[in-house]
This record gives sequence, structure tokens and C-alpha cells, in this order.
Amino acid sequence: MEEKLKQVKQKLDKYGQEQLLDAYNRITDEKGKQDFLDSILTIDFNQANELYESSKQKPSFANSKIEPIDYTDKSKLSKEEYEELKAIGTKKIKEGKLAVVTMAGGQGTRLGHSGPKGTFDLGLNSHKPIFEILTDTMNEGRKEYGADIPWYIMTSEENNKETEEFFKKNDFFGYPENLITFFKQGKLPMLSTDGKILVDEKGKIKEAADGHGGIFGSMLKDGVIYDMKARGIEWIFIGGVDNVLVKPIDPIVIGLAEKKKVLAVGKSLVKANPKEKVGVFCKRDGKPSVIEYTEISDEMAEETDENGELKYGESHILCNLFNIKAVDKISQMKLPYHIAFKKAKYIDKDGNLVTPTEPNAYKFEAFLFDAFESLDDMAILRVKREEEFAPVKNAEGVDSPDTARKLYTDFHSRK
Repeated sequence: MEEKLKQVKQKLDKYGQEQLLDAYNRITDEKGKQDFLDSILTIDFNQANELYESSKQKPSFANSKIEPIDYTDKSKLSKEEYEELKAIGTKKIKEGKLAVVTMAGGQGTRLGHSGPKGTFDLGLNSHKPIFEILTDTMNEGRKEYGADIPWYIMTSEENNKETEEFFKKNDFFGYPENLITFFKQGKLPMLSTDGKILVDEKGKIKEAADGHGGIFGSMLKDGVIYDMKARGIEWIFIGGVDNVLVKPIDPIVIGLAEKKKVLAVGKSLVKANPKEKVGVFCKRDGKPSVIEYTEISDEMAEETDENGELKYGESHILCNLFNIKAVDKISQMKLPYHIAFKKAKYIDKDGNLVTPTEPNAYKFEAFLFDAFESLDDMAILRVKREEEFAPVKNAEGVDSPDTARKLYTDFHSRK
């Protein structure tokens, strides 16, 4: 213990983070002290310093060459094209080459729900929670293709235990337990405006999830990629937990990837209007990319092609297919972190809880779409909102349980 404390003090002194010793000194039990020292030793202080320095710089894309990206409209495929892609994709699924990853690290706080977002009751007559709705889709795919489809569910430190218990309590909603693997999303410390690592209300290092782009590193760290390789997986669909119309077992998207010989396919929706606040697929300096709505000029947002369609109209909806080779490569890279300025409660050096009224802390997140730029090319498949996209993000209004429930029930009444 003494040796560990000495090691921690040297580290904190080196990086100017001595304020963490105040929190350590307030801990009264030995196990708590040990745990706190261990948590400090896991922090990458060099990375924390780099992230803090990056908070002083504004991202600029003025020197990037932004161009439209080609896409394939699923609804406009000829019968022959559709059947060809379907046959290619179906063969891969039946051979057991597909795995599905669901990002489910979030809590349902914005929905007024206490617990993992996947445990939220959408308000259907059946009262199925989101996890059961997604499992229904997975079970239908297994039955249709007669194939085992491994399902990897990314949780978080906050909701992992509750998520696993929820699945166990409900007998995994009929999905084979041996095909479901839980793994945890990574975290990064939150920093004050002067670069100090904060301490949370429980006296622990204040951390926040490292964004959906952190999924690749988490898959590597938790042995998911190794497990996929051992199972002979070639294609991996990655989507979010909150889209109740997600179509993770889709032969068309696999067929498109195989035919175009690309290592990734992104599903897109056409923008509702030029000013819709969504990231859009594009080419940045010749590489596939997503440009955020905050980065695109009004002129570019409104630009149309010879058919009168928006040149930058393909919204990124976090429904992406990756080849195992791409996931392996990306997992060993460092994706850039984006900075969010947030309100964060913390314990000050005197042990007082501070509840800010204004943003006071930096949170750092990697975005999955930044991985696209590591690829030479990718395909974009435009799909229909009413068939594949019903997100549950807000308590009311746009992308709320009401809108998702209507899209979901309308879709299933047409099936």
C-alpha cells in the first residue's frame, strides 16, 4: 500500500493532478483507498493532457476537399439486382459468417426511465421492452436463415450488471444464451476547464463513456474480435439499441459489400430537408467520411444534382456493416476525440459537492464514423425511414417513444 501510494504521488506530481490526493485522504476504509489508488493507476495521464490541449483548438475543415459520395438506393434496385445481392448475402448468413453488435451502454434518463435504455417499455400493447423487440428481430433472422448469429451487446460500467440480469430474468427472450456476449464500453476521465481530473459525488474519478467510436477498442480489449475470428465471422453489423426498426440481419447490405468489394457499408436515409440536423456521408480528401451538420455550409447543404436531389443528402443513421478485417484494423488505431462541454457535478478540494448551473467540464467522445476515413472506400445503401429507422431518443416530440411506436406498429401491420 505504501509503495503504491508513493507511486501514485509521483505520477500525480508529474502531471499536476495532486488534487486527487485530497479525495484519497477523505476515504476512511482501506479497501476504498486501495480501489481509488488502483483507479488512478489506470488513467492515461498523457492522453488526458493531450485531450485537454485539444479542447483549446477549434476543429477546421477549411483545407479538406469535400465531395458527394455515391450511393445505392435499395428501393430502386431492379428485380434482377435485388435478387443477385440477396442471394450473395443469404449464402453468407447461412454459412454463419454474420455477427451483430448492439451498442447499449446508455441509460434511459432522457426518457424519464431509470435503468438501461434497452429495458424501456415502448408502450406497445404487448409492453415489450426495447431489448425484447430487438431480440424478436434477431430470432426471426435465425429462423429465416437457419443459422447461428452471434450477438454481442456493448453495455457500460453503469448498466452492465442490470442488463445481464434483465436478460437472464427473461430467459434471454428465447435467444440462445451461448450466442449472446456482453462487453463493456470504455470510459475517459472528465476534466475541469483548467485541465484537472474531477471527482464524482461518490468520491471516485469522474468518468464518462468514450463515445460510440470507442466500440472498436472495447471489442479488442474484451476479446470480442478474437471470439468472432474463432467463430469464422466475416461480416459484423453494428447498430444502436434505440432503433426499434433496425434490420441487422440484411442479406442486401452484405451482398452489396461483397459485390462492390468494400470492407464497409453504411445505411443512409435521405435528409428530410437541407437544414435537417444530421451528419451526412461524403468523401473527404478522397476518403469516405461523415460531415456533421455543424460543419457543412448552407450552400453545400442546399446543393442539388442533375436529378434535383441533394448532393449531400445521405444521413448517417448508425447502422453500419463492417468486414472483420476492417474492425481488426480500426481497433488498433486511435480515432480522434470530439469535445463536449457539459454540466458536471463534482466534489471540490474541500469535500463539498458542487452543482454547476453552467457547463463546467469537458467530456471526450470518439465517433464511429471517423473510422470510415481509414478505409479506401465504402458503399452507401439508402433505405426507407418507415422500414428501418425508428429511434427512441427524446421523451417527446421528434424521435420519441410516440413516433417510434407509430413507425413500429405501422411497419408490422404492413408485413
